[in-house]
Amino acid sequence: MANLTSSFISSKPWSPTPVKSIEETGLSEAFLQDLALKIMYHRGQVTGHHIAEEVKLPFQTVILPVLEFLKREQMCEVKGSGGIGAGTYQYVITNKGSARARERLEQTTYVGPAPVPWDDYVAAINAQGANTLRVNPTMVEKALSHLVLNESIMEKIGPAINSGKSMFLYGPPGNGKTTIAESIGRLILTNDMYIPYTVEADGQIIKVFDEINHDSVDEDEGDYSSGRHGHTGQSLSNRMDTRWLRVKRPVIMVGGELTLDGLELVYDRTNKYYEAPFQMKANGGMFLIDDFGRQQIRPRDLLNRWIVPMEKNVDFLSLHTGRKVEVPFKVLIVFSTNLPPRDLVDEAFLRRIRHKIEVTSPSYDEYREIFRRVAKHRKVAYDEQAIIYLLQEHYIKKNRKLRANHPRDLLEQIQDISDYLGIEPVLTREMIDRAAAAYFVEL
Repeated sequence: MANLTSSFISSKPWSPTPVKSIEETGLSEAFLQDLALKIMYHRGQVTGHHIAEEVKLPFQTVILPVLEFLKREQMCEVKGSGGIGAGTYQYVITNKGSARARERLEQTTYVGPAPVPWDDYVAAINAQGANTLRVNPTMVEKALSHLVLNESIMEKIGPAINSGKSMFLYGPPGNGKTTIAESIGRLILTNDMYIPYTVEADGQIIKVFDEINHDSVDEDEGDYSSGRHGHTGQSLSNRMDTRWLRVKRPVIMVGGELTLDGLELVYDRTNKYYEAPFQMKANGGMFLIDDFGRQQIRPRDLLNRWIVPMEKNVDFLSLHTGRKVEVPFKVLIVFSTNLPPRDLVDEAFLRRIRHKIEVTSPSYDEYREIFRRVAKHRKVAYDEQAIIYLLQEHYIKKNRKLRANHPRDLLEQIQDISDYLGIEPVLTREMIDRAAAAYFVEL
């Protein structure tokens, strides 16, 4: 059986390098001092190891020098020890330190993992972007094996994934466009990548990691557990910069709820830091815009927002200070719609979409195969003569179009009727007629 794991362009995937000094964090010592003070201000008495664990930086080479400075400046003091070594000292903020912490909290209330510099984030995404994914026909066939698709559709999906660019899925409703996109997402999810908890740009904090949209992957507990839990503060930090989190490649899906504001940095005026927009969180993975054309905004406005990112592989986001930052656009963006393309896009935009894939209605043979598979899954005996009757009476005579979702929906109707009557679900002419009468609506 073929392995579903995708390969990469480079033989050695990117990973964050260890941080061994304050200089290697890319942050100023003053910034780290403020972060430590805010932790002490909120948490009360804390150990040095606890501070190191919260900011995701090594204690001995980064946090200890910060705490020593704060202690010399009488902004914190040691109130005891919980064990052996400076990392177990209990630190308490002083009145002088509290005054500085309150001043900094006016600028931003953010407390948590130290951010990575913007340039480091850009370099990491460029090294791990969606265009670094590689799949082959065997992998794609296995990922889509649960679907009955025309061979011409299958042949287009693999190259579209490998491009890491953009894909336009269009065609009549009910033929599996969203299911295809979700299957592509599951294939992408077989790879891991690293993202930062937060980034720092022009003195502003932007949260990247999102527990809803990012699925973290546990590192080898045998290698990392001691550093992760702060017993030594060294094991994990010697292996990598723990401000970065290993996650499955993101697959973010949005539908009719998408607005233009969701594609911009979201500034929290109360806490004074930013939340990354959807496309930034999706970097390195896939961003699916489902039911394209049914959003609360005009399709043309949404498309105009994407023209530069799709062509230049970069996006521009605005800070509330007025400065714009350039962010990599290394995401496989998928538009899925059942509306006619001519009603949504023009030739100029279609030119910028790398891959256009029409998801057509099934043939009669494909329809029967879908029905057979769904019946087997639902433990309903498949009857070829019953399906021939269904096709003749409720499709050919009615001049009704075949849809890939119909077998599933009709079998659900049959099961509902059978449950009500207290009988086993079977494919009979009477049951098919009752299911069709309850399901189909003449428009």
